Amino acid sequence: MKVTRIAPGRRAPRSLVGAVLARDLAVAGERWAKGRRLSDTDLDRIGGAPSGSVVPDGPVTVLVLERGDIHEDDAALRLARAIGGRQLRIRGPVQSRVDLVAERDGVLHVRSAILERINGLDPIEAFTAFDGSIVAAGDLVASVKVAPHVVDEAVVERAERIAAAGRPVVEVAPYVAQRVGVIVKESIHAPARERFERSVRAKVESLGSTIASIAYVADDEDAVEEAFRALVKGPDAVDLVLTAGGGSTDPEDAFFVAIERLRGRIVRRGVPAHPGSMLWLGKVGRTGILGLPTCGAYSKATAADLLLPRLLSGEPVSPVTVAKLGHGGILTRDQRFRFPPYARDLDAPEG
Repeated sequence: MKVTRIAPGRRAPRSLVGAVLARDLAVAGERWAKGRRLSDTDLDRIGGAPSGSVVPDGPVTVLVLERGDIHEDDAALRLARAIGGRQLRIRGPVQSRVDLVAERDGVLHVRSAILERINGLDPIEAFTAFDGSIVAAGDLVASVKVAPHVVDEAVVERAERIAAAGRPVVEVAPYVAQRVGVIVKESIHAPARERFERSVRAKVESLGSTIASIAYVADDEDAVEEAFRALVKGPDAVDLVLTAGGGSTDPEDAFFVAIERLRGRIVRRGVPAHPGSMLWLGKVGRTGILGLPTCGAYSKATAADLLLPRLLSGEPVSPVTVAKLGHGGILTRDQRFRFPPYARDLDAPEG
């Protein structure tokens, strides 16, 4: 990059077409923003401007791109394409910033370690919403820019290479319509059932899935096994089963016994987030199982409301999915914004 100056009132050489303004400028009352790429007409306006009509007074500093240089807008567009994945659209550039906007409702995924490597390159700036955020179509989820008006293209190319390794740095996993069955022990008494059903339907249906059935069963191993079998076996097996009323710390709870009898397994006992740390995950065949904690079965926002959107956007019932909840797992009142819309209206976590 070469720095030069243009004297107002004097004809500028045509070789400066494409040169970039280093500062904001007012020409005959019109504001030109720094970073503007000067056209042939722009050069004529500066060159033909009478004294005092160019503000600030004096020569105009411009940046002339040389071989290997790239304008900030072009750099930001390339970076946005490099880090952006599925269900994102590009917006901008505006003042050298390019935004990535969600095209669908879903869960935001950010490869934070790769993002840090990219941001370690001077002068690149890439910033996002939190990994795991619940986003709606139209939400801003990430932005990129470079600080100077002209940047070495080699830096942009290095960022592109880093971003190209593996999954996209930023992407939205949209909700996948799934069939969800619910098994509730009769230890949840009748007066609370209406509230429970209203709560669980709000959770599932707002995330694009449907409740296939809700079964109330006795706290009996045979009864629970029969209810599970109806949901996890055969061609009509559901994608996910929610349970309520279980004793998560009792290894002989009827839910756990039934899963073992059906040749299933417990994937995780408890999750690294609170409230809701006592929920559990299991699997029988292709059907995942999410055991709701007592506090999460009704009206309080819990870790289940961070985990359920992930499961209903296609993440597997696995320890890896659960482990992601630990960073930011202290779910105090000021974390309400991280929950799905339905949960933002629930009682706030106490933390």
